[in-house]
Amino acid sequence: MAKHGRPGASKGNKKGPTKGTGGKNKRSLEGRGPTPKAEDRAWHPAGKRKAAAERYSAAGGKGKPGQPGQRSSGAVKKEDDTETVTGRNSVLEALRAKIPASAFYIAQRVEMDDRVKEMLSIATHRGIPVLEVTRPELDRMAGFDGVHQGVALKVPPYEYAHPQDLLEKIIDAGQTPLLVALDGVTDPRNLGAIIRSTAAFGGQGIILPQRRSASVNSAAWKTSAGAAARVPVAIAANLTSLLKDFKKQGVFVLGLAGDGDVALPELELADRPVIIVVGSEGKGLSRLVTETCDQVVSIPITGAESLNAGIAASVALYQVSTTRAAKRS
Repeated sequence: MAKHGRPGASKGNKKGPTKGTGGKNKRSLEGRGPTPKAEDRAWHPAGKRKAAAERYSAAGGKGKPGQPGQRSSGAVKKEDDTETVTGRNSVLEALRAKIPASAFYIAQRVEMDDRVKEMLSIATHRGIPVLEVTRPELDRMAGFDGVHQGVALKVPPYEYAHPQDLLEKIIDAGQTPLLVALDGVTDPRNLGAIIRSTAAFGGQGIILPQRRSASVNSAAWKTSAGAAARVPVAIAANLTSLLKDFKKQGVFVLGLAGDGDVALPELELADRPVIIVVGSEGKGLSRLVTETCDQVVSIPITGAESLNAGIAASVALYQVSTTRAAKRS
């Protein structure tokens, strides 16, 4: 009786090596070759953009999709060296100030008010690409707590002024310097609020220390409601040294602190050239900056332990502004 092996096994009646495939399935043993580029894959977003560009060119279009007068949809490429200005007031002010912009983004089916119409007009006349995107894409561009109101503007990094140049321009214009310096303020929203208050009460600029400070980013732009396009911001390598240099040039340094020597309503230096120094809400003014101040001024308050930097700066700027106006009249 013949013995049966395991199912599917060859009988092995012949001796010696058996025949191979002879190359019959050789291709199945080879690799698939290099991976195609993203733009060469039709299903990939890059491939879809390439196909759209080819269709646009074939239709006789001039330039590239997204140029002024053309609205394109799709993903927005993130540029690491740019800032995104969001909000209708901020974007409009930036466009009016002719700040260089690389793209103007507008949400699909956005509500068209007078501000949006003016933005589109300015962007078109200045040759800024107008790109129509979805609201989720604008949400991503604006960030977690950003409010874009259906528009955004891509701008280059903020160009800071030099503190001495800033002071010289004020003096050359025949104005009495009213500046604000920040000492340890790291919240860009506080910076934006201070920029807005400085513009509202006749201040001519902001000075930030090079270290441990907020910067003029998209959050500061938004909070300033566009004032960042009008009020220059300068960077000081060493804030204490700069304040000492300003004092030599006739500028009085006023520090804001809860335990100040002089109450703000009794301030007698308001009509002089002044720079108001605002510290952080938690730590206040640093020791070296406090020692450099000509006066440390307090804001009388009741029912609260302290004011944040943005509100304190606004109150001080208002007091200086009203005092100067009263003495001029």
